[in-house]
Amino acid sequence: MYAIVDIAGQQYKVEKGQKLFVHRLEGNEGSAVAFDKVLLMAGDDNKISIKNLKSSSVKATILSHLKGDKKIIFKKKRRKGYRVKNGHRQALTQIQVEEIVG
Repeated sequence: MYAIVDIAGQQYKVEKGQKLFVHRLEGNEGSAVAFDKVLLMAGDDNKISIKNLKSSSVKATILSHLKGDKKIIFKKKRRKGYRVKNGHRQALTQIQVEEIVG
């Protein structure tokens, strides 16, 4: 069984026991979080109707907070002497899906 759920503004396909990285979430490591915005549940019987999905949720545990790989942003305009180099590391949270309640 899997579900497509909206987590921090992005859609993820999740299954029970899966670990994934999402944008930084509020909460401490080891705490439980629940995501109520389930868009689709599939498995033995597909649930697509809005009435069934309103009662669905995905429960997960926060494993760690970390930063992603560094991205280099380099801007240049030729013959003008304009060069700017910046870096960015996205703040991420690693979660593990505990159960899908439908």
